[in-house]
Amino acid sequence: MLTNRKKIRVEWGDCDPARVVFYPRYFAYFDACTHSLFERAGLSCQMMQKKYQIIGIPLVEVRARFMAPSQFGEEIVIESCVAAFRNRSFQVQHKLYNGDELAVEAFEIRVLAIKSADDPDKFAARPIPPDVVKKFQKP
Repeated sequence: MLTNRKKIRVEWGDCDPARVVFYPRYFAYFDACTHSLFERAGLSCQMMQKKYQIIGIPLVEVRARFMAPSQFGEEIVIESCVAAFRNRSFQVQHKLYNGDELAVEAFEIRVLAIKSADDPDKFAARPIPPDVVKKFQKP
């Protein structure tokens, strides 16, 4: 299964007054890591927009477990992979490490969004193409 590792330095603007990462910032990290994972698989948003006529890969569900804080100045590592594909959605798993310690684990459910055929002002989830799934099965 294809996994991407991204190093991030915790910046001052990511933190609350206690110098601990403010929890919404983790979700911004995870969003960036999902896009990095797709790029590593050779699936940039621009390419997918052209090839599959998608608008993007929006979140439809997210959850996280926070086990240890991360603080200003620390370097954290996030490992991301697609843990499961369904017909019209996929689950991305993120594991955030601070040193050797698993600090945060998060799961995102995302879709490949297209304009709805019934109402072009709305979005719909398209089926996941088999060639997309195959790109994530590479070691």
